[in-house]
Order: sequence, then C-alpha cells, then structure tokens
Amino acid sequence: MNAQTPISAAALPFAVPASRWDDSVAATLSPAELLLYRSNLLGSDLTVTNFGGGNTSAKLSEMDPLTGQSVKVLWVKGSGGDIGSMKLDGFATLYQNKLLALESHYSGPDDDDKMVGFLPHCTFNLNARAASIDTPLHSLLPFAHVDHVHPDAIIALAASSGGEAATREIWGGKIGWLGWKRPGYTLGVMLRDYVAANPHVEGVMLAGHGIICWADSARTCYEHTVGLIADAANYLNGKLAEKPAFGGAIATSSPDRAAIAADLMPRLRGQMTGARRKLGHWSDDAEAMEFVNSAELERLAALGTSCPDHFLRTKIAPLVLDPARLQDDAYLAEKIAAYRDLYAAYYERCKRPNSPAMRDPNPVVVLVPGVGRITFATDKTTARLAGEFYGNAINVMRGAEAIGHYIALDEQEAFDIEYWLLEEAKLQRMPAPKPMAGRIALVTGGAGGIGAATAARLLGEGACVMLADRDGDAVEEVRAGFARQFGKDVVRAATCDVTDEAQVSAAFAACAREFGGLDVLVANAGIASSAPIEETTVELWDRNYDVLAKGYFLTARVAWPLLKAMKEQGGTSVVFIGSKNAVAAAAGASAYASAKAAANHLARCLALEGAPDGIRVNVVNPDAVIRGSRIWDGDWRKERAGTHGIDPGAELEEHYRQRSMLKRDVLPEDIAEAAYWLASEASAKSTGNMINVDAGNAQAFVR
Repeated sequence: MNAQTPISAAALPFAVPASRWDDSVAATLSPAELLLYRSNLLGSDLTVTNFGGGNTSAKLSEMDPLTGQSVKVLWVKGSGGDIGSMKLDGFATLYQNKLLALESHYSGPDDDDKMVGFLPHCTFNLNARAASIDTPLHSLLPFAHVDHVHPDAIIALAASSGGEAATREIWGGKIGWLGWKRPGYTLGVMLRDYVAANPHVEGVMLAGHGIICWADSARTCYEHTVGLIADAANYLNGKLAEKPAFGGAIATSSPDRAAIAADLMPRLRGQMTGARRKLGHWSDDAEAMEFVNSAELERLAALGTSCPDHFLRTKIAPLVLDPARLQDDAYLAEKIAAYRDLYAAYYERCKRPNSPAMRDPNPVVVLVPGVGRITFATDKTTARLAGEFYGNAINVMRGAEAIGHYIALDEQEAFDIEYWLLEEAKLQRMPAPKPMAGRIALVTGGAGGIGAATAARLLGEGACVMLADRDGDAVEEVRAGFARQFGKDVVRAATCDVTDEAQVSAAFAACAREFGGLDVLVANAGIASSAPIEETTVELWDRNYDVLAKGYFLTARVAWPLLKAMKEQGGTSVVFIGSKNAVAAAAGASAYASAKAAANHLARCLALEGAPDGIRVNVVNPDAVIRGSRIWDGDWRKERAGTHGIDPGAELEEHYRQRSMLKRDVLPEDIAEAAYWLASEASAKSTGNMINVDAGNAQAFVR
C-alpha cells in the first residue's frame, strides 16, 4: 500500500505512463486500502502527477458509529497531502448524504468560501483530516471512483489556445471540456451539470486545472487515468517533433554554470531582504536549460504559470537575468528592487477590500540563460519544490505552444488564488519557524564528535548544514544519518581537508550552490599531538599549524565573502572551536597548544575585521572532550595518559573529571550547545569573546 519509488518524468519528449497495477497486491486489500494503493501508484509516478498535486476518492460503505447502519462515505484526499506518499490517515472521510445536502446552502459563485465552512459538519467518524477545496468535484459526481490529476501533458492541453480542439481530436468527444473556474463548490456544480448534460463523456478536461475522470472500480479508474495521460503525451510528442520548442536556442549552456551559480546565489540571497532569510535551489536539468537558452524565454516567462498548483509555489512570474551582467552587484540589486516594485504594483491593481496584507515581494524563480533555474524560499524543501513546479510549468509551456498559444492564469484570477482568505487562514495556522530557519551553516570536522553534535544542534533548530570532513566515508555516513533524522533536503556533505585551499573553496562553493550562501561557519576540524619540545619534530609542528591555524585561516578567508553578503539581513556568525590549551599552557603539547592559541587570536582579529559587515566571531574553548571524540580515540589519548602517568582507559576520563572544578565530564553536546548559542540570534551582540566549556579550570580563566 505504500508509495513505490517515484518515477521521474523525462524532459523530452513527454513521458508516456503505463499501468503499474499489481493484481496480487490488490487482492489482499480492503476497499479503503485499494483507494490508497491506487493513490500511491498515481502519486509516485511523476509522469502522472506532480508532488502534492491531484486528488483521488472513493465512495465506500461504512458502518455509522452512532446508528450502526451502513452509510455511504466519501473517502477523499485531505487538504495538503501528497497522494504519492500519503497513508490512510491522509484521507478525509465525509458522509456522502450530508455532502449532497449542502447544496441547499448554495446560492451562487459568491458562496464558494462559505461552502468550505460547511465541510467539517459532514465529517464521518470524527476524522481530524481536513477536507480539501476540491471535495465538491468528487462528492457531486455520482461515480464510485474519481481521479483528478494534472500532469504536464494534460495541463499543456488545458493551458493552450488549441487545447479544446486537441481534446476533441484525441478522444473524439469522449472527454469533455469546461472553461476556467477557480476551485470550489461552483466548479463542482458546473462539472456535475456538464456531465449530466453529456452522459456519454468518460472524463472532463478542466481548463487550467487538469483532468477529472471516473470508473466503477479502483483498478479501472486507475488504468483509465493512466491511459488518458498516455494519450495526451503521445499526441503532444507527435506535435513536438514537427518544430523546435520555444523557437529554438539562442544561448548556449555555460560549462562553468555550476561555479557561476555558486557565486551568484549568495549575492542574490543577500539582496532578498525581508522578515525571513531565504534558502536557494539551483537546477540545470534538461527542461530548465532548454527554456532559459531559448528564443521565447522573455515572452513566456513574463506570462507566468497556468495551473494553480504551479502558481502558488512560483509567484506571478520569474525574474530573468542578463548572463553578461551577473558580476555587477548594482545590476542585481536594481533587478530585485524592480521585481519587488512589479509585485507591489500587481498587489495594488488586484487587491480586494478584504485582501490580506501584501506578502514577501521578492522573486521565487530566477532564470539565467546559460546557467539554469534558481529558486528561493524560506525553507530548502519549498525552494526545491518551487523549482520542480516551475520545471512542470516549462513542460506545460512547451506542449501548449506546440498546439497553439500558451495561456497563463488571468492576473486577477492569479491574485485571488494567491490571496484567497482560505489560503491565508491556512498560512496563519502554520507553526512558527524554528530559531535557525533560513540559516545555512558549514561545519568543518563534521564527522567527528563535536562537529556532528554541533551540526545536530543546528539542524534541530531548523538550519541547513553542510558537513565538511577529510574522511569522505565517515562524513557521508553522518550525513545519511542526519538525512534520515532531519530530512534529506537540509543536510549535505563534502570531503574537505582544511589544509588544502582548493578543497576548502570547493566545499564552500558546494554550500552556496546547494543552499544559497552561508550564515554560520563552525571551524572545528582539528588534530592533537603530545610530545616534549625536544621530541617535537618539524613535521609534527607543521601538521598542528597546518590544521589548527592555517586551516582556520583558509576556511574563514573563503567564507568571508559569503558571510559579508548577508550584512543587510542582520549579519552572520563564525564560531571557532578552540581549546583550554589555547589560554592555559600545557607541558608536552607545545605544538598543539600554541597552534590553538594562534587560532584563538585569529578569531579576535577577525572579530575586528568582521564587525563593519555584521560578521560576529567568537570562540568556544573545550577541555577533555573524550567521549565521542575521534581525536581522543587515537594517539592523543595514549600520549596524554603517558604525560600524566596513568592508564589510557577509564582512569584517564576520571583524571580529567577530577581535575575540573565541577568534577563533571565534558561531552560533545556541551560544546555544541555553546556553539549553537554563539551562532544564534541569542548572542547577536557578542563578538570577540571566548566561552570556556571545561567543567571549570582556573588556569584557563580568560584574563
């Protein structure tokens, strides 16, 4: 019953879906489970529907918990769900007889919002899942099983001036056509009446929406839906073979587009001022590059998207940039300011007396010839999905233009959907963002105890994190664990030796390209060594200084322009993980201790340099973080135990515990807590400081 592995839609031509129904699976399922199976099959196939799109239903016989009598219940995908990944609790369940009785409260299109308020009164069995706005499309049709999907091939027909004629040509009148109407009860009534007046139709194309079809069984309904999409895809593929898409290419894809995106995204992000910081997503997939390089880019991009699902995630229109001017920060600022003005003018033209206040006017989609598609949102998943939905919009435009002219949503209709009071109420019910939402952190030594603990603390508070570590296998293992815990969108990993300038640059470029920039640098990568001065070789001395001084210098230097880009958004934070030994002399560890002292003093220098640009630089000084540390798992444990003349096992931990004033162990999570505080807005007025997390050591008191 669970969703199968998603099938990706091919960029060119339209992918043709095929049935994946398995009778051996279906035979074991209850009627409700069959609906879920059908829904998951449809939703996990990206040639059938896009993420979060479409809805499915079945009218099933259930026992009324109050009367004990059998009643007809509409099971329909609930509000906000995804049919590809949902479970049974993703369906709203409503009394079908009560849904039909709602029409007595309906007197015309102005009642659409009012009718939504009646849906909860029809709830069956106290189901807490809210019914979606599309519920009337399912309840007012008399059929047992109904699918409403909007894959690219279908929307291409629904959003083209030639779509109605193509619908007649493809299906010979078996599929009807209804002109555009915003989702709601009125559309449900229009659909019901159309089907009643045309009893021969087997489905209806809803202009701008998608297709709705029906059948008497779950399998027949599923295969009917898939077959209709295949028909549309095959038809469009034939038309697309006749001429180049979007007027053909007038630009070429840059071989350096990944590096260009990494350089551009932080500078764009820094200009997108507002209540919350943005996360970015870059794509150079086939449909993006074909579109941004095409002759028709400017004309089609200005029209915006057609399907409400696409529009809600991508805004009224994208921002198109001149690839020859990407290094000009003044040009970027001018373009983003002009977009905000354009959006404000759109709001003023279209607002109603009761419209909510204008929302964030910054662009969501940025298109760059030769480079690709960049999308921004307040969280990484939404940024990624916005890009994917605009990719769907590109496919729609390609198909629509092959049979006529692409038709975008009317501006007023688009506004009324974006600023729908019901949508606003949904937004107001969303939980408050976590403290680090919209922040991007890079943690060096990310596979080690302190690094991983710090990354987990930041991820837990809503940040996106790039883990950097010289041990590629170890850092990938940590990343995979965090992806399972926090979601795959918010964490990335890079193999990076902090003593290698090229690797450091590559890690930060990857962070900028994957997330859009940088807000927090946690410089943590480290080593440790212990030896009397006469036994300290030049190689040992250099190795300590390479990692603990040069490594901190290189990471800070490469991070600096990314951090400076966020000056207008409240600034950024650098946290050096230092050491008690940076302020307290240690016999037998001169290379390590003096290198740590150099790094700590570098932090103070950087605090002076960074202040004018809003970059705060602070230090956390741990001591004896033994448990969970990769450094203490190596020679350092034996060397320090030898210095103190004790056993390197449990006796060493007891030694350090008793040496502390508080007689307590210091754990990676303790260091992470201090690093998080210094990275967060809670310490917004702190820079050039050191915090000792050492369970108390008078010798390390900062003087």
